Amino acid sequence: MTITRTPLKDCLVLVPNRFYDERGYFSETYNKALFDQYIGKQIDFVQDNESCSKKGVLRGLHFQIKKHAQAKLIRVTKGAVLDVCVDLRPDSPSYLNHFSTIISYENKKQLFVPRGFAHGFVVLEDDTVFNYKCDNYYNKSAERGIIYKDPTLAIDWQLSGHELIVSEKDKNLPTLETYLNS
Repeated sequence: MTITRTPLKDCLVLVPNRFYDERGYFSETYNKALFDQYIGKQIDFVQDNESCSKKGVLRGLHFQIKKHAQAKLIRVTKGAVLDVCVDLRPDSPSYLNHFSTIISYENKKQLFVPRGFAHGFVVLEDDTVFNYKCDNYYNKSAERGIIYKDPTLAIDWQLSGHELIVSEKDKNLPTLETYLNS
């Protein structure tokens, strides 16, 4: 497995090895002992989530607050997404910065998003299957978000506005400034 640090503190890109033969390939996508060693601390994932979406679906930017915050290990098992995370930890040197990367079945990338980050993605291919592990259970009362088209963040989602399919809930999320001042 290769690991690359991102510009955001504690956020990592991991690429598992694939071993090919005449039958296809084998890949160890998660090994707790090695993962904890790579991350430098113990992470206990308790929930796995999966979504399947058509091209243009944008989900995010979402996060959970306080004791319900979630770290995530993200991967795509079919198709491709542009994955985006925003560091919302006030004590972090990368506070309010964002990072994006394409995660696909082809490139094998996984993204580790620590607690205290907002997260979202836009689907780049039809029928994309997006998977992620969480180290904390979902709690509806702790759910928060920032609108995907926040002017301060100015995220390039790589698709034009008319190509995006965004839920009413996500269209009505506050701006970063509104969230920070609430």
